[in-house]
Amino acid sequence: MSKSRITLFVVLGAILLIFFNGCSTYNTMVNKEEDGVKKSWQQIQVQYQARMDKTKNLFEIVLANANYEKSTMTEIIEARSNATKINLNVDDLSDENIAKIQKAQDQFGSALGKLLAISENYPELKANDAFRDFQAQYEGMENRIAYARTEYNDKVGDYNSYIRRFPKNIWAGMFGFEKKGYFDSEVGADKAPDIKSMRQ
Repeated sequence: MSKSRITLFVVLGAILLIFFNGCSTYNTMVNKEEDGVKKSWQQIQVQYQARMDKTKNLFEIVLANANYEKSTMTEIIEARSNATKINLNVDDLSDENIAKIQKAQDQFGSALGKLLAISENYPELKANDAFRDFQAQYEGMENRIAYARTEYNDKVGDYNSYIRRFPKNIWAGMFGFEKKGYFDSEVGADKAPDIKSMRQ
């Protein structure tokens, strides 16, 4: 066999190897983005929507109690409105965009938590069956949101580390796969909440 033929086979073999590596890498990136990041992002959206839906009736219950602090309800209604205004496309999951939605959702969650804490001062509200039902569901609701965020961060970590490793980072750049943003812990989450001050 001539030298030129051997060279040709080596070059063709290298091209095929690069081609198949590129195909395999591309398919893995698609799977990690679609089945990992995007699905877990949709699960967060589902949990946020469930919280929004369950709080609709809460407003009516609380507002029906004439003695209740209107400023707290105003804060909750505004926080809920702000949280619903931010709607992220799954392709825009940058650190900055994630921080915006997290801030709005955390403010809403914090306002709901304050409502439940100060409800101790209002026996009529505490006696309301629908309000008690919401209280019972609240912890589970917040736990599901926290779990969905953790699951999302795990999938993003897997995806981001995959597309940043050499030589996969070359393919990621060629195919347009970009790093996704993470959820961070809420500012002050490392400190225990002061329930006494929330009830005042």
